Amino acid sequence: MKKSEINFDSKHVWHPYSPINRAISSIPAVSASGTKIKLSNGNYLIDGMSSWWSAIHGYNHPILNKSIKKQLQKMSHIMFGGITHKPAISLCKKLINITSNKLECVFLADSGSVSIEIALKMAVQYWQSRGKKNKKKFVALQYGYHGDTLGAMSVCDPKNSMHSLYKGYLPKNFFTRAPYCNFHEDRNQEHILFLEKLFVDHSNHISAMIIEPIVQGAGGMRFYHPNYLKNVRKLCDQYDVLLIIDEIATGFGRTGKFFAYEYGDIFPDILCLGKALTGGYLTLAAVMTTKDIANTISEGEAKCLMHGPTFMANPLACEVANSSIDLLISGSWRKKIKKIEKQLIEELDSIRFNDLVKNVRVLGAIGVVEMKNQIDLNILQKKFVDLGVWIRPFRKIIYIIPPYIIEEKDLTKLTDAVKEVIFTISNSEFASDIII
Repeated sequence: MKKSEINFDSKHVWHPYSPINRAISSIPAVSASGTKIKLSNGNYLIDGMSSWWSAIHGYNHPILNKSIKKQLQKMSHIMFGGITHKPAISLCKKLINITSNKLECVFLADSGSVSIEIALKMAVQYWQSRGKKNKKKFVALQYGYHGDTLGAMSVCDPKNSMHSLYKGYLPKNFFTRAPYCNFHEDRNQEHILFLEKLFVDHSNHISAMIIEPIVQGAGGMRFYHPNYLKNVRKLCDQYDVLLIIDEIATGFGRTGKFFAYEYGDIFPDILCLGKALTGGYLTLAAVMTTKDIANTISEGEAKCLMHGPTFMANPLACEVANSSIDLLISGSWRKKIKKIEKQLIEELDSIRFNDLVKNVRVLGAIGVVEMKNQIDLNILQKKFVDLGVWIRPFRKIIYIIPPYIIEEKDLTKLTDAVKEVIFTISNSEFASDIII
């Protein structure tokens, strides 16, 4: 990649959560295969991010490539209004089979954030169709994150996500205390009582509660006990509140279960899926719900769900999603996740005794090192790249979410890089520049 192209990118191309005209340029990638990203200078980085949870099978997978090429020769896209096609039908069948037989209706959308918008609209329209038009508010968790579109922002923790910038413009919803960050110990009784009090006082106005199951991602990679999910489901049933579960990040095996809500032995009223749905190839999301909710909306004032994305059920995306799910079902993904989990636990354990580290936690193919203080992303990002790995920290969190196909030696290179960076910070005269 030419220097002029990189300069143009830094001045004119807006990257996520970055200022325009960046002082530090983005890393120029030219190709990717397996778990490695090739840079324009010829160097390779081992990917520890799975392209933000999505590339679970790695890059340039021959089976996924073949499925896209085959579909491309037939039909790359066609509107879904009044027309249907086999890739969409097959995908919806698969999703119903691998989730719950109670989630019988599937709405295919563009992206994770859009799926949240649709889920919120589903909940509101459902209660409107039942004559309960006051039920328009939502309950969400402290530290929760569900996307960057406007409706999704309204159910994100406003302080933690900086969405407080839009205060006065976003709808006001209810926020409840987040469960304790401890997957192995349930200490959430006080928080459940707080949630129940909120339901007692406001259930006549609450449409649904939305929750990330077991893992709160962008809110700090917090893992919580499955009993909290069970109790939330009971309270939603008791107080006539729908339960929306956001599996956009956690779905398709990442936590050690096919879907994280399985840890609580429950099922949602509305389920949002995305990210790994297509194996990281194309943007696609799905919103699943029950026949009762779908039929009630269809019999209401609008006679339909008032949403229709242009690229809804894109055939290329649906076809590669079918192949990605088939790879999981036919493969030994559970053994792979268990092996990754075991290695992450063993290789990250020593870091927990570092004075700068607050906590180390692992669940499935997710390894998290939480620092005591916020860290400088730009400085650490360069250090990781120099070490030949792609790990992108945020705030106090350094985390690894590798593709499931990662080899043991490459995962060790990722964990060694985390340890080396933290060791360097601890013993550096420049620690004050790295720790904010």
